[in-house]
Amino acid sequence: MDTVLQKIVNNAAESAQELRKKEQKLSNFRQILPALIEKGFDNINLSMFDEETRMGLLNAFGDEYVRKGRLPEAMKVYILAGNKAKLTSIGEDYEKVGLYSNAIDCYRLADNNDKLLKVGNKCLEEGKTGDAIKAFRAVNDVERLTRVGEDSLRKEKYDHAIEVFSAVGNKQKLAEVGDKALRERQLGYAAKAYEMAGDSTRLSTLGDTCLREGLFATAYKSYVLAGNTMMAQFVKENFGNQMTL
Repeated sequence: MDTVLQKIVNNAAESAQELRKKEQKLSNFRQILPALIEKGFDNINLSMFDEETRMGLLNAFGDEYVRKGRLPEAMKVYILAGNKAKLTSIGEDYEKVGLYSNAIDCYRLADNNDKLLKVGNKCLEEGKTGDAIKAFRAVNDVERLTRVGEDSLRKEKYDHAIEVFSAVGNKQKLAEVGDKALRERQLGYAAKAYEMAGDSTRLSTLGDTCLREGLFATAYKSYVLAGNTMMAQFVKENFGNQMTL
């Protein structure tokens, strides 16, 4: 029994000694860290260290970058270190100053879906539709994305509506976006929505509308997207000198 106890004590003592050595290494490293930061992390070779020490050094680099306000560089180091808590913390700093797109990038890299949903809802409340879409796409929240898409369509924010309904693969809604854009004479958005919906019939109809109105370039592009070779060739041969492709 005494022998077993002695082994436990010895192992504990060895572990404590090893830990002190590693802490001393980190302490020595931190003393020269400012000079290494100036040299640039990309120019530092840490391959000679064991994995545990290397992770400690990476986090030390990240902490120093944060202290200096160099957040993009801190993000890069924390990604290498796999430090999701620190990435989340940087995201919170970005969010506090309204840099939501940067915050979303941090939360996404940290796999922090809870933060992504919260910042997405916050962006919606503040009218930052593009950032809200980015956050909801990161967590693949189809329900929220669809609501944002429908709201964007009502408000005639065609670019956001097209982005959302393309992301969730809702071809019916994309066709609806195209139809409304066409009625409102937003022909570029109509063409993009029909193209994303893969609706060759609507694209050909759009081409017909543009042809009647003398919008030959848009008509030609619509026929090409629709795969309507005959009409695309007709426009090109008869009105090619009147359009800029």
